[in-house]
Amino acid sequence: MSRNQSKPRQRLLALDTSTASLAAAVLEDQELLGEIHESVERNHSVHMHPVLERVLQQSGVTVADLDGIAVGVGPGSYTGVRMAVTAAKTLAWANDIPIVGISSLHALAWGGLEQALKRHDEAGAGRHWVIPVMDARRGQAYTALFEGSTGAAPERLAPDAIRLMQSWVEELSERLVTLEKDSLPAGIWFTGDTGVHADAASRLAEVYGGPVTVLPYELEGQWAGLLGAERLLRGERDEPHTLVPNYTQLSEAESNLLRKR
Repeated sequence: MSRNQSKPRQRLLALDTSTASLAAAVLEDQELLGEIHESVERNHSVHMHPVLERVLQQSGVTVADLDGIAVGVGPGSYTGVRMAVTAAKTLAWANDIPIVGISSLHALAWGGLEQALKRHDEAGAGRHWVIPVMDARRGQAYTALFEGSTGAAPERLAPDAIRLMQSWVEELSERLVTLEKDSLPAGIWFTGDTGVHADAASRLAEVYGGPVTVLPYELEGQWAGLLGAERLLRGERDEPHTLVPNYTQLSEAESNLLRKR
């Protein structure tokens, strides 16, 4: 390829309905062109298609211009996750557009960490733990563990799952006490749907000894888009007919514990 020739730019639509926030974005390569996120109390079936039309119009992009679609596959609300995945698969199949599924918790972690470090300049450099949380009721949450700093997708340290928060904090505490001092995170952030799980941060702080901060955060489409762009720009794509939501389940031990309550 000559210096005068440039690689065509890639336009990407991102969609996630795993939480109460309906998040959509359009990116060109990794540059945000337009974004909408609305809290619709999981009434995504009414709002989703109008929001998609608006974000495309806002970005000056049509469906025919799209080179890829990224969709959050959860975990999260059963009905919510299914709405985005079904819409994205239909759009991809009908228009022969590559599609990739991304972890909604990974997107939540990335967006939450970026917002956290912007708001708290005193947090400084270093690698931070970020624990995304989506409430699943009865002391449970969809959650995972990531580590990162600003400007790049955080790296996964534990898989997406639905967990009892009591057991999850114990697991995180055990992980912390095994780390050497120079391997400890610079800070720990609980982010997302944190309201009823703030006490988990307090319990973890007792073990960690450093700053453990709770930051409520609603998912924004750009982070799902950036995760999708990373996959699509590597040439990856999922098969529309076999792409399915990530419906996680409690482990057998946690299920037994919950039944005893």
